[in-house]
Amino acid sequence: MLDLQPLLTRFMNEFKFVIASDDSQKRRVYRLRHDIYCAELNYEPPKDPVNRLEYDGYDERAIHCLIEHRRTGVTAACTRLVLPQPEAEPPFDRLPMESYGGRSLTHAELHPQRLPLADYYEISRLAIARAFRTRLHGKEVPGICDTPLEFTDHERETFSLLVSGLFISGYALGRLLDKSIAFAMMEPRLPRLLSMSGFHFTKVGDTIDFHGRRSAYCITREQAESGMNRQLVPLYEHIRDQLAEQLTSPSWHSPRAAMKL
Repeated sequence: MLDLQPLLTRFMNEFKFVIASDDSQKRRVYRLRHDIYCAELNYEPPKDPVNRLEYDGYDERAIHCLIEHRRTGVTAACTRLVLPQPEAEPPFDRLPMESYGGRSLTHAELHPQRLPLADYYEISRLAIARAFRTRLHGKEVPGICDTPLEFTDHERETFSLLVSGLFISGYALGRLLDKSIAFAMMEPRLPRLLSMSGFHFTKVGDTIDFHGRRSAYCITREQAESGMNRQLVPLYEHIRDQLAEQLTSPSWHSPRAAMKL
C-alpha cells in the first residue's frame, strides 16, 4: 500500500481549516462560490452581482468552513453544513435537497422526514478554486475561480487531497455537533471518488437533472468510521481538532441551530 503520510503531513502544513464566523470570512466563501457557481458554471444567478457574491436563504443558519492555502492566504475551497430548522419559513425549514429534490428521495428509512431532527444535516455547496484543482484522467475534479497565482509542481502534489479534506471537514463538524447522518446531493463520480478514501455512501434517491445528473446520498457515522482509510485518520484528527478549537472559542457565534457540543 502506498504510504500517504508524507503527503498528508505536507497537506496539513500547507492548508488550514477555518470556520467562517464573521462577515469578512463569509464573504470569502460567497466570492468563491460566485466565481464557480455563477461565473464559471452558470448554475446560479449571483445574489450580489456588484460584489460578486453567491448566497441563499440557507446561509444565514448554515455553518461555513473554508480551507485556506497558508503561503498565499487564498481561499482554496469551501463547504457548508445546513441543519434542519423547523422554526424557519419554508422552504428553509428543510434541508436544501428536500426543497429542490424532495420527490426524488426514495429510501424507506434514510429519509430526513423519517429521522429525528437532531440526528442529521446536509453538506452542500462544495467548491474548490480552479487554481487548486487537479485532473483525473484528463478531467477536472467534479462540482468544483481563476487566480493569477503560480504554484510549483511540488505544491500541487497536495492539491489532490482537497476533495477529501472538504468532506472530512463537513463530517468532522457534524461529529462535533453530535450528528450521526450526513446527507449530500452529488453527481455520481464524486461518491466514487470519495470511496477511494474509504467513505462509502448510500444512495437514497433517484437521479434527477439539477445542474447535471445528481442523486441524494448519505453516510452514517458507522459507515464513515468503519470505512475510513486508516492512513487518513491523522488528517481527520487534525481537522477535527482545528475546528473544535474554533467552535469553543469565545469569538464563535453559532447560527440558530440545535448544537450539542
